[in-house]
Amino acid sequence: MKSPLGVFIFIGLMLVLDFYFFQAVKVVSQNLTPKAKTIVYVIYWGITILAIAGFLLFVFSDYNFLGKKIRTYLFALIIGLFFAKLVALVFFLVDDLRRSIQWLAGKLLFNNTEIDTMGDNGISRSVFLSWLGITAGGTLFGTFINGFSNKYNYHIKRVKLSFDNLPKAFKGLRIVHISDIHSGSLMDLPAVQHGVNMILNEKADLILFTGDLVNDKATEMKDFMPIFSQLKAPMGVFSTLGNHDYGDYVKWPIDGVSKEQNLINLQKVHADLGWRLLMNEHVALKKDGDEIALLGIENWGAKARFPKYGKMNLAYTGTEKYAFKILMSHDPSHWDAEVKPKYGDIDLMLSGHTHGMQFGIEIPGFKWSPIQYVYKQWGGLYEDVKQKLYVNRGFGFLGYPGRVGVLPEITVIELV
Repeated sequence: MKSPLGVFIFIGLMLVLDFYFFQAVKVVSQNLTPKAKTIVYVIYWGITILAIAGFLLFVFSDYNFLGKKIRTYLFALIIGLFFAKLVALVFFLVDDLRRSIQWLAGKLLFNNTEIDTMGDNGISRSVFLSWLGITAGGTLFGTFINGFSNKYNYHIKRVKLSFDNLPKAFKGLRIVHISDIHSGSLMDLPAVQHGVNMILNEKADLILFTGDLVNDKATEMKDFMPIFSQLKAPMGVFSTLGNHDYGDYVKWPIDGVSKEQNLINLQKVHADLGWRLLMNEHVALKKDGDEIALLGIENWGAKARFPKYGKMNLAYTGTEKYAFKILMSHDPSHWDAEVKPKYGDIDLMLSGHTHGMQFGIEIPGFKWSPIQYVYKQWGGLYEDVKQKLYVNRGFGFLGYPGRVGVLPEITVIELV
């Protein structure tokens, strides 16, 4: 959004929302004294001006000008305010629809007599709907702020998966699945260490990471190498790449490093961590004379804006002889688009990518997130005949430095 046109379009939308929202503010403050009204109006427009100024500062200033933490929270507050007003807009539109219908009915049925008796402003706005809209928007914004405290609130999801064709030696195998660390967003090393300790306490046989170790640059892992290098498991730690790992969302070179070199550096980061990065390939996992195949491909998404780096045919070739196969593929849209139609003997696919949008509702028997309107499989377990997909909701965060309803996840899978 750093193009001037994009910036001013967004500011224009902000101002349109602000003027519309302000009409409701005037309605709910109509019984205040003139002095009190002035105070309310000054506070409202003061917040608006600060939000616009903050947005311009965020977009046009150098990344290091405000520091990572301030920039992250500044952007989150501005976007949170924007979406809160969008939610309030729904109630205001309902009110305007009511007024329009009432005005039209008066025109057609009462020859405008009743409308004329309502004063210069015609049909007045509903105080109730105005308050309802403001309350809904304020509640969303408050929830959004409260979600800041959940970004390191790691939650363990335990899943038992049954497969008829699982070799006997692998029954009871315990896998820790994590995804989307996004080290470029992480700021609290002790909190991250706590999350890694939770993983280690599970004493899993195998640890699998399904991509997006960084936001853009391999150097984002510098401070976190001592923490994530602690991840060890008897059968190894394996990893894949996600869409953010390729550096597609920033302009290169950065600090004299090219995009191509950055990817090479990131591959070395995986190696230095002691993780086996699978790049369109597979390995055999052996236990007590039995074997299963673990496949890992580069990022492959069915959505048009994500490049298809993954080459499933390369990873799959040679796995035909294995009775059981696990696939690590970052983007869950890969399951419907290619895995199910072409690779029906992939028993379990592990993905991440969606973060559950870091916003939603998850209670026993019900889960919802806005991301489900983009990704059919966005969080948790999905099954189709004998094939299963598990989508991890992400260890880290991106953009919004928080979680509302959808907590950062450590998945513990037991094959039974």
